[in-house]
Amino acid sequence: MKIKKILVSQPKPQSEKSPYFDLERKYGVKVVFRPFIRIEGLTSREFRQSKIPITNHTAVIFTARTAVDHYFRLCKELRFNVPDTMKYFCVSETIAHYLQKYIIYRKRKIFYTETGHAESLLPLLAKHNKETYIYPISDVHDQKLHIPEDGSIKFTKAIMYRTVSNVIRNDEEFDYDMIILFTPSGVKSLMQSFPHFEQGNIAIGVMGNKTIEELKHNGLRLDFTTSPKAPSIAAAMEQYIKEHIDDPEEPRIVQERFSETKPEPKVKEKTEVKKVPAIEKAPVIEKKAPAAEKKAPAKKAVTTAKKTPAKKTAAKKAEPAKKTATKKATTKKTEPAKKTATKKAEPAKKAATKKTK
Repeated sequence: MKIKKILVSQPKPQSEKSPYFDLERKYGVKVVFRPFIRIEGLTSREFRQSKIPITNHTAVIFTARTAVDHYFRLCKELRFNVPDTMKYFCVSETIAHYLQKYIIYRKRKIFYTETGHAESLLPLLAKHNKETYIYPISDVHDQKLHIPEDGSIKFTKAIMYRTVSNVIRNDEEFDYDMIILFTPSGVKSLMQSFPHFEQGNIAIGVMGNKTIEELKHNGLRLDFTTSPKAPSIAAAMEQYIKEHIDDPEEPRIVQERFSETKPEPKVKEKTEVKKVPAIEKAPVIEKKAPAAEKKAPAKKAVTTAKKTPAKKTAAKKAEPAKKTATKKATTKKTEPAKKTATKKAEPAKKAATKKTK
């Protein structure tokens, strides 16, 4: 099939000197950049669950600029001030210079390889074997750096960010003649967008052995990859376009969208299950109604029972009050009578005493 439109599952390059733009000008193809995956950083709470203390490490290993961003982000969220004595070991010089975004480059101990290969970093790590390294990685990553686990190099792998699928929406066009995939996650994202993907005459080029394994695992065909003659994916693309530049044009396959594969019968089953408890609750409400009616007269009986002794007690309290009032009244009447009697008796006694004399 003649190649006219190519989908590259990566962000668009910022530089105009990208080899992808050279392919557009040279062969008249259209290259569309659309990431199939996106990077999502772990929160400080999620990282604490791994129980990896950053403070116990004296050096950091960086194999990607994304690892640099999320390392310093988590240090800030965890309120860990990176000391000036921290050492940095980078795979390439570009990653080492990227550290200027967070630290003063000339005042730090930074090491990097001249070749840009991860294997060239091992001699540097072995030379500084007294350091305790922390190695920020993603949850899904290729083993670019194989550090020996015999104890000669003390290191800890710390997952600080994850790879999330960036599913193709239904309103996006999908009329490509070639698809370029770089990671196993990119293959998974393609299958999530189109669960019944039909490759047909669509050419697929990938990069990396694990990506090839994931492609074959999903039953897709590998059309080209990197090789000694084409060490980069752009060179492999150009080689494939040259071989098929004179092919006749064929109609593109219309892929079945993700929304069309959603099962509808499950929704009906859920609605039927919800109706069952509504029927069971109805008799329970009817049983509670008569119970409330029986309790009502019981309250009245209690109130009447309380009122009757209250009257008796009031009457009992009133009786002694009356008795005391009557006693006081009688005592007041008798007292003046006694006084008058004594006054009348006094002159009679005086007269009796005079006669006796």
